[in-house]
Amino acid sequence: MAKLAHAQWSSRMTFVLAAAGSAVGLGNIWRFSYMVGENGGAAFVLVYLACVALVGLPILVAEWLIGRRGQKNPIDTMAEQARQNGKPAAWLGIGVSGVLAAFLILSFYSVIGGWSLNYTLGSVIGTFSGGDADSIGGMFSAMLASPGELLGWHTAFMVLVIAIVARGVTKGLESAVRSMMPALVILMLVLVGYGMTTGHFGEAVAFMFRPDWSALSGGVVLAAMGQAFFTLSLGMGIMMAYGSYLGQDVNLISTARTVIILDTVIALLAGLAIFPIVFANGLSPGEGPGLIFVTLPLAFGNMAGGTVLGLIFFLLLTFAALTSAISLLEPTVEVTIQVASGETRQPAVPSGIVPSFDSPTQQAT
Repeated sequence: MAKLAHAQWSSRMTFVLAAAGSAVGLGNIWRFSYMVGENGGAAFVLVYLACVALVGLPILVAEWLIGRRGQKNPIDTMAEQARQNGKPAAWLGIGVSGVLAAFLILSFYSVIGGWSLNYTLGSVIGTFSGGDADSIGGMFSAMLASPGELLGWHTAFMVLVIAIVARGVTKGLESAVRSMMPALVILMLVLVGYGMTTGHFGEAVAFMFRPDWSALSGGVVLAAMGQAFFTLSLGMGIMMAYGSYLGQDVNLISTARTVIILDTVIALLAGLAIFPIVFANGLSPGEGPGLIFVTLPLAFGNMAGGTVLGLIFFLLLTFAALTSAISLLEPTVEVTIQVASGETRQPAVPSGIVPSFDSPTQQAT
């Protein structure tokens, strides 16, 4: 059987965009906002930032390092590293649990991705135009009460994920992420600008950055730690799998800083865009998982150009969901391909003969 060379990222920037695409997703825009609202605002934000810097950064680097050293899928990497270091084979359980966690998270993440697709269509047909808080909240509740509608949108979202994975990263994800990720940042800045016109931007800033330490509890700390792991895709085998495509010339610490800064900026911008709208419309910041699907449609439905802006936002939100969903599927795909093909991994291809990254594994010529 021909041996297979482990594919490599075409450049450091490509890797940064891919890792950021995994990190910058619904966790930043959807989950971060409602977690802040449910856990006391600024106290949660500050603990979250500390968790990202003190815990998330070193674990992110460690996962990349293990993946790069193993040059295999997460399960085989952990098994091989345990063997080389004279440790029990049970260490492969870390790889197994990571791959399983990513697959299980995808099972609900894809449902939220389906919501994004639904709201993209709603923006196209003007569903939110002129709506008030009660009517838009009612739309969201009606969607949740319809199993058939939820299943249909979930299926549509997963078809998109599978289609992109089938095309390969270079032709699918890599070509799109170069334009879509900057566009997401620009659009978030536009929404923050709109939030400044609501008259409640100062209230939102205070809610996010002026801590009420009486709201801090063990539960809030655990929630902030969990959000840090979730938004950086840690403990899911994702970053270990991505690290296995890295060359030895990439500085992991500086790259991790870049990814974390981008990830954190997007999360904070999302909060500064959403909470002014929440307070301006008399809504509760503790709305829960439906927060972004109630507040932003309310703004888009009552602002000049809101139909176009809403369409663009939910398209980009869907794209952010897709990039993360692809990364959640990647560890499972990598394991499945290797098991099915009986692949034997080789060390990283030397610089200068790096194959294009069209699939997780490629034959060496």
